Amino acid sequence: MFKTAAVAFATFFATIGPVDLAAILPALTPGISSSRRRSIAFRAVFIAGMILLGFTLFGNRLLEYLGISLPAMRIAGGILLLLFGITMVFGQQAGSSRSTSEETSEAIQKPDIAVFPLATPLIAGPASMGAAVLLTAETGGDLLLQVAVIAGLIAVLGITLLLFLASAQVQKLLGVTGQHVVSRTAGVLLTALAVQFILDGFLSVLP
Repeated sequence: MFKTAAVAFATFFATIGPVDLAAILPALTPGISSSRRRSIAFRAVFIAGMILLGFTLFGNRLLEYLGISLPAMRIAGGILLLLFGITMVFGQQAGSSRSTSEETSEAIQKPDIAVFPLATPLIAGPASMGAAVLLTAETGGDLLLQVAVIAGLIAVLGITLLLFLASAQVQKLLGVTGQHVVSRTAGVLLTALAVQFILDGFLSVLP
């Protein structure tokens, strides 16, 4: 159970990227009061949490309804996470999980950015949604292991909220180099996990 929680934590930490998001928040909320920024942070994390929890709880049923096997999900999810991890290692943005410059510009003009682009796609993006489904599928229906996955998700969301609330301080403390080190280290871990998912998928269908 502890191993499952640790893997879930590492995967969600890499796909959500709390440190990167803490650096983005001040840029999306220029001139906004501290109390308003805190409100946005709480709402964004809560909404993203509900989205990811939904994928965690009901993702397997969706796979069964669509006729997608567990090995296929392991391989497909592993490939998605592998591509995401590679972009992190090389300091690039994964276009499918981060908002475009046009989307960010649009969000800045809006009075409330909690839902878009913070909750989705920045926190609950395709990579983190896919990770939620894949990690739950890996539990094989074991209730305790599913609880461990949810615990890992909640822990990362909690860290995301704390870093949101201290976003200005995080920026000053880490600097650009520090943020890159954290992001790329998480990318390496995610890449290794993704390869393991792919190998497990292939091994499960081999005679």
